Amino acid sequence: MLASFPATSDSLLHAYQGRVRVRVGGLLLRNGALLLAAHRGLLPDGAPFWSPPGGGWQFGESIREALIREFREETGLVVRVGRFLHLHEFSSEGLQALELFFEVVPEDEHAQPRLGHDPEHAPGEQLLTQLAWLTPRQLLHLPPPQVHPVLALILSPDDVFVPQVRLR
Repeated sequence: MLASFPATSDSLLHAYQGRVRVRVGGLLLRNGALLLAAHRGLLPDGAPFWSPPGGGWQFGESIREALIREFREETGLVVRVGRFLHLHEFSSEGLQALELFFEVVPEDEHAQPRLGHDPEHAPGEQLLTQLAWLTPRQLLHLPPPQVHPVLALILSPDDVFVPQVRLR
């Protein structure tokens, strides 16, 4: 694990409730492991929710520009956006999003990720709590609610890079 912060209350999600968001996410593979971000506030008892780095698409930017920006904000890495891989409809307790996932490759293959921030939240109210390189085997050992559905039940890194569409 690369970094960690203490958990906080579910009130952090209030800004995202009651509206549809378009989110972008990047799947970065290194040595058989995926770079994932843990988020707080989505699950009870402070349990982390592991998902690929990414975030909201903003007016005036392309989807690829949004992913480059979000990946840099959350991980400190500058990436090139590759092929489109997954479309996922997310819905959970007042939250709703259409999520687009792309393969990403770091501009500097030796650069190390560092836990970034979400500029929409104050320093003490960040949703991101840690970054980690997790293998498919490690993901299978986590409780299913803690793993993003695009990563559920993958058996090898190759499974992630097979394009899919998952609608409820």
